[in-house]
Amino acid sequence: MTDVRALSLWWDQVAHDDPAVLAPHPARTPPDGDTEADVAIVGGGLTGLWAAYYLLEADPGLRVVVVEQEVVGFGASGRNGGWCSALFPVTGAALARRHGTGAALAMRAAMRDTVVEVGAVAAVEEIACGFAYGGTVTLARNPAQLERLTAEAAADAVWGDETYLLDARGTSEHVRAAGVLGGAWTPDCARVQPARLVRGLATVVEARGARIHEGTRALRVSPRAVVTDHGTVRARWVLRATEAWTPQLPGSRRDVAPVYSLMVATEPLPAEVWDRIGLAAGQTFTDARHLIVYGQRTTDGRLAFGGRGAPYHLGSAVRPELDRSPAVTAHLQRALLALFPALDGTRFTHAWGGPLAVPRDWHPSVGLDPRTGVGWAGGYVGDGVATTNLAGRTLADLVTGTDSPLVHLPWVGHRSPAWEPEPLRWAGITAGRRIASFADRTEQRTGRPSRTAEVLGRFLGH
Repeated sequence: MTDVRALSLWWDQVAHDDPAVLAPHPARTPPDGDTEADVAIVGGGLTGLWAAYYLLEADPGLRVVVVEQEVVGFGASGRNGGWCSALFPVTGAALARRHGTGAALAMRAAMRDTVVEVGAVAAVEEIACGFAYGGTVTLARNPAQLERLTAEAAADAVWGDETYLLDARGTSEHVRAAGVLGGAWTPDCARVQPARLVRGLATVVEARGARIHEGTRALRVSPRAVVTDHGTVRARWVLRATEAWTPQLPGSRRDVAPVYSLMVATEPLPAEVWDRIGLAAGQTFTDARHLIVYGQRTTDGRLAFGGRGAPYHLGSAVRPELDRSPAVTAHLQRALLALFPALDGTRFTHAWGGPLAVPRDWHPSVGLDPRTGVGWAGGYVGDGVATTNLAGRTLADLVTGTDSPLVHLPWVGHRSPAWEPEPLRWAGITAGRRIASFADRTEQRTGRPSRTAEVLGRFLGH
């Protein structure tokens, strides 16, 4: 990368803060040949950096090396929607079926606590990432969506999650959008500027003694060693934190599917437009459609809005030219204008995207094999800003042998099945996206829950 500004609005803002990130070569240079460490971490995103942070907090004397093939925050960590939320891709009910009620309750509590933990670390370490604990408001814009929100709020209460149902007037106290029948609000989410969070965390980790090598591609992750294009890092523990880039590693082609999510952002909006939209407390927002959308009011007064409607690319392809799609960008702009007519005439200044990692059973995992010394974390299905922190803390406890409640959570040691070979993988994921889109159109037209959505739910394991 010679110009990281193209990666996202968030990176454009980081470059404005510090023009040094625009240098054509990584500021954190590759290793000069073979090296040794206690812990080698592959991936300079939030998962890897949180693991380094908590490892060095537990034992400041550890030799921790992080290798990143591009620059810190290049992947989803620097391009996501900026939701630090308690969302987890597997519902409480599904967790209970797989792991038991107690495990499901513990997982939900851990996710809620993690949102608070991220905010606390950002405050203590003085990472200026715009952390605002405004919660998430979900809009219902047809009767089927309202029915779904009502059911989800009741289900959330079983697992200790706070979700408050709102009528149209109550929803408007958070955000004023077109065609809203009602909504729901949960406090368990914070708005963040994700690139500032990941870059700030990298600075803190380096100050604690970690070595970060950018421009260093891992060619193979092996027991006790990471072979890179600049030499081998030998370590007692090797932690893989590669998320959507995992299929590029030997033997991992079908571990996760890289699915693209794209975003757009408006120019900074004047105060009178914000008076008509709301989001004054830094709330994040979505609606109850099946094909997920997400948005936030940014720290500099823009609306940033994204969605999961981008196609999956055959062979788990991840390439820079796939980060943008004019058709998906146009769709997102239309969807945002439909939600907020007050934006009519507003200029869109940014469009970007990137891949997120989806396991075959939609179940994130974290673990460590004590026999080989190889650990892993990922498969967040787009809900990773907070979950990466929980993964980092868990990996640190696993490496240091700490018998904490975290190492007994149900996602620890979970192994997802492999995705089907191509072209079955492409056919299944593409069908799921089209089913979700069809279900949304049907519900908008009829006002009744779509039966095809039940098929999608079974595919997702919900």
